[in-house]
Amino acid sequence: MEVEILARVQFALTIMFHYIYPPLSIGLGLILVVIESIYLKTKNPFYLQLAKFWTKVFALTFALGVATGIVMEFEFDTNWATYSRYVGDVFGSALAAEGVFAFFLESGFLAILLFGWDRVGPKMHFFSTLMVCLGAHFSAIWIIVANSWMQTPAGYHIVGEGLSARAEITDFWAMVFNPSSVDRLLHSVIGAWLAGAFLVISVAAYYLLKKRHIEFAKSSLKIGLILSLIACVLQFFSGDHSAKGVAVNQPSKLAAFEGVFKTTSEAPLLLFGIVNTKEQRVDYAIGIPKLLSILSFGDATAEIKGLDQVPRADWPNTAVIFQTYHIMILMWGVMFFLTLLALFQWRRGTLFSSKWTLRALVFSVFCPQIANQAGWVSAEMGRYPWIVWGHLRISEGLSKSVTANQVLGSLIMFTILYFILFLVFLYLLNEKFKHGPENVSKDIAPYHQLNLFKKEKDE
Repeated sequence: MEVEILARVQFALTIMFHYIYPPLSIGLGLILVVIESIYLKTKNPFYLQLAKFWTKVFALTFALGVATGIVMEFEFDTNWATYSRYVGDVFGSALAAEGVFAFFLESGFLAILLFGWDRVGPKMHFFSTLMVCLGAHFSAIWIIVANSWMQTPAGYHIVGEGLSARAEITDFWAMVFNPSSVDRLLHSVIGAWLAGAFLVISVAAYYLLKKRHIEFAKSSLKIGLILSLIACVLQFFSGDHSAKGVAVNQPSKLAAFEGVFKTTSEAPLLLFGIVNTKEQRVDYAIGIPKLLSILSFGDATAEIKGLDQVPRADWPNTAVIFQTYHIMILMWGVMFFLTLLALFQWRRGTLFSSKWTLRALVFSVFCPQIANQAGWVSAEMGRYPWIVWGHLRISEGLSKSVTANQVLGSLIMFTILYFILFLVFLYLLNEKFKHGPENVSKDIAPYHQLNLFKKEKDE
């Protein structure tokens, strides 16, 4: 295999494995803030125990996120040296901001969050939890700013030519608020909230099925469902606005998302289909007439640029991108449906005894992970052939001295190590869930604090 393919596969493996953990940390961090705020308001020790349990899970995901993220930085220098030289001045400022606003903030308060329960007061501990949560969000901000600049570069000029060419910042805030950064940030952060919410929902549903830690499970499930409802609604509007931005700034990516091979007006929005790249069509297509034009530009007669506007050699892998994009949307639909179903049963007082719903909620933990991974694949593969949109091709960003055998060897090594690391993560996570929360008294009745509905027959 060619160096380019191997290097892309290796980076995809690295970042997809890494991307399991930061969304969980961001989502769980928000949930910890919610639980501790309830504890501060009610002084009910039940919520203190909830916070302590989910803090242990947060710590595990946070540690894995940090460990797996470091590897990507080395890959920039080894496999993608030309690319690193090209974007170094831009990324340097963004990653420096991440260090100042995220890592320092997280590391400064993380020890208090994890070990300060009996050493500082409740308000100080809550403040530390809030700072760690904000730090995780700030980390996402600067990483997404850097990645969004690759998608829609702004606030820069190019210095030098050929292999010595590089981008220099001329307007820092234009770089930060490039045309896609805010949309992509909101979309990613809300996806992280869903990842944290559905982890909590899944564990709580499992405990209810096993009739263990009942009080803990009921309260955790309610908190998770409330957050998932808010996040699903926000994600609907975020996704719509983000897609509109793609239609304007990266029309060939939108064409790959929706399988539009020929430029057309009154374009339908496809719900399902199988891309036939050879014949340049989508077979077995099921769609809604004119809806893509309406959603993209607010006009049923608006023109959607197809892949016929792009040289054939520069087409992204539409067959893969079309499916991953629609898988992401499908997973959102499943999450929203399950959330509404569970909330409806909660209102009727039947949720905690509905085995089929609880079983579905146990497996729902995979939905946000699949959605996040599929969305990342769609966004990154849709940029092909550009590593920096319109300026630097993927093939030009490679290191010139790295051979295929070297990349293949490290790829095999990373695959083995990541597989082992993932098994260790699952083992440790399972041990925490098997052990369950400590000292959660059945005599404490926490429900009145979260009772959004009047009827709870099963309580």
